[in-house]
Amino acid sequence: MPPANQRGYATNLASEFYVLSALYRLGLDANLTLGNKKGVDIVVACGPGRAFTIEVKAVAGKDDWLVGNLGLTPRKHHYVVLVSYEAAFEEPDKAPRIWIFKHEDVVQLIRHSKTGTARFIQRKTVRDLWTAHAQNWDLLRQAAV
Repeated sequence: MPPANQRGYATNLASEFYVLSALYRLGLDANLTLGNKKGVDIVVACGPGRAFTIEVKAVAGKDDWLVGNLGLTPRKHHYVVLVSYEAAFEEPDKAPRIWIFKHEDVVQLIRHSKTGTARFIQRKTVRDLWTAHAQNWDLLRQAAV
């Protein structure tokens, strides 16, 4: 297990590669971006002058997703993949749960903490009300057409 100060970084990096792997399995030309506070984790090239972007948000446990750098203004051709390892991050034989949204749809799920210092998406809301977005890899496959 990574040290406590590296767990968030490890979770996010593992999740970006997990999503990247799935995109390649779908036959998409996906590329990981570099940097820590970038707002775009993956770029998918669809053809000359056509692309879409993906932001990956992940939690190792059964927690809400912190989305401080996720923009509040809907962006065209931008998607958000929420990843939850269901408290089994250290068990690589267990696949994470995935929800895939258009950015414009996920913006409405963002909540602010009582102090206003943090933005998050509630796990309960995603789990209970957004089942159509669970494992919705077709949304990304269709975006590439």
